[in-house]
Amino acid sequence: MWTGNGLVTYYVLFVINLADRAVQVLGMTTHPNEAWMLQMTRNAFDCESGLLCDKGYLIIDRDTKYSHGFRRLIASQGIEVIRLPPRSANFNAYAERFVRSVKEECLNRMIFIGQASLRRALSEYVVHDHHERDHQGLSNRLIRPIMASTSTRGAVRRRRPLGGMLNYYELIAA
Repeated sequence: MWTGNGLVTYYVLFVINLADRAVQVLGMTTHPNEAWMLQMTRNAFDCESGLLCDKGYLIIDRDTKYSHGFRRLIASQGIEVIRLPPRSANFNAYAERFVRSVKEECLNRMIFIGQASLRRALSEYVVHDHHERDHQGLSNRLIRPIMASTSTRGAVRRRRPLGGMLNYYELIAA
């Protein structure tokens, strides 16, 4: 991302619910240290919107960002932490596929100026991924379908998320 100080790398922390493939972005930072990771974890256990509150397992890779303190905090909430073996990208296929898709369809095609533009692009992409993109692993269904017209005739409307970078076509109810 371009900033006043030149190019800066941002790290994005996200989680995927394996049952329905729903993705949630927890946060982004230029320096993902242990304090930031612990705060993102506490946010994920928030009582009202707690994404991890009813989960039994958290699968993580061997990145050093998942420190002992991070794993201990997750375990203290009653969630078993499963660390993948080294160099085993195939064991984390859903996360790897999401990263590949978001990079190819969004991030590699845009120049971001500031964190707000990255946050907006990621949130628009996640909405597209959940509501408009068929998933082969779900029998080509949508993660969270919006009530659609059952008609097979009518005018077609085109939505253009991410400023036209992506296209989605739907029938308009007559």
